[in-house]
Amino acid sequence: MGIILLLNLYVFQGYKVVIQNFEGKSLMLLKLVYWLFVASAYGALIYTSSRFGKTPVEFWTKVALTYFFIFVITQLVWGLFMTIDDVVRFFQWIGSLFSKSSGSESGITRKNFIMKAGAFVATGFGAALTYGAVKGSHSYQVINQKLKIPNLPEGLKGLKVLQISDIHSGTFWNKEAVRRGVDLINQQKADIVFFTGDLVNNEASEMDEYIDVFSQIKAPHGVFATLGNHDYGEYIAGFKPSDLPNNIAQMQEVHSKLGWRLLMNENEVLSINNDDLAIVGVENWGAKMHFKKYGDLKKAIDGVDPTTPTLLLSHDPSHWRGEVLKEYPQVDAMFSGHTHGMQFGIETGGLKWSPIKYVYPEWAGLYEEGHQKLYVNRGFGYLGFPGRFGIWPEITVFELS
Repeated sequence: MGIILLLNLYVFQGYKVVIQNFEGKSLMLLKLVYWLFVASAYGALIYTSSRFGKTPVEFWTKVALTYFFIFVITQLVWGLFMTIDDVVRFFQWIGSLFSKSSGSESGITRKNFIMKAGAFVATGFGAALTYGAVKGSHSYQVINQKLKIPNLPEGLKGLKVLQISDIHSGTFWNKEAVRRGVDLINQQKADIVFFTGDLVNNEASEMDEYIDVFSQIKAPHGVFATLGNHDYGEYIAGFKPSDLPNNIAQMQEVHSKLGWRLLMNENEVLSINNDDLAIVGVENWGAKMHFKKYGDLKKAIDGVDPTTPTLLLSHDPSHWRGEVLKEYPQVDAMFSGHTHGMQFGIETGGLKWSPIKYVYPEWAGLYEEGHQKLYVNRGFGYLGFPGRFGIWPEITVFELS
């Protein structure tokens, strides 16, 4: 908290430059407004801290935490502009020791320009994050994707497979909006539905309020699911390895209530139009960020005929390059989530960017290597910041061909 207070004091120096043309009571009022915003942000943090550990997380707790988060981000952005100006001025001062130049500027000073530019960009960030929380969090996008599978039998051509991922029910703040998202899923009339992990943030009980919503997801050939890194309860304060069996049993019970087939390092071969399709599901397996490897693909794929079209559900996309491509050529396509596209980025025209790409090379959309494919879903829900901007919540509909 002390570091954030120093940031507030630092940004206040830039704020004073922006309002320097005001005088008297107007100037005092504008300064007071700044510190009222600071005080309200700390009030939001204190309120959030007082509610910490309560399950489920209450609506106003989420609002308060979101407000504090947006305030700090705008301060950081503005502070970055100020730091750039200070660094430039430092080197100018070093240069002035060896030069007789006065360094005077005419018109708007660079300091004035940078402070105002910083204020403008920071305000833009704040507005974008606010929109992301209020609207972007539930701006569900249906993405239609052709998926070519080599030697696909005639009976499976045109099969419609729908994928969602990363529900993170503990972060939801608008049940009716989530219900509309589920209605949109059912409107696609998929033959099969996949859910690729992270049903909750920490505890199975987070789903209690949403069982009635997500149990409405139906498909003629079933809804198949697997676990993500958040589904093991490892992020609960005081977690012990001895807690794991009970946590997993609770998650299995939740999936049973939903009517979803949870694949725990196992497979199911479907017969559709007299042709076989293998659905393989592994527990979480990641090659990045030191996530634990509970997945056992060797066990999961055991008994599947190598000539049968095989679709793999594995939460973490790093599994594809870390193991699947190297050792399992019979996997035709893998379906993942996990990255959320960082819930922030740009996707327009041919431009596709998010900071998460520097951690996960395969972070959103379709990837191909040889005959094998990976699809990374951007996620249905959100984690941490309860919103999205630029990378919207996704419902993916695949047509097999």
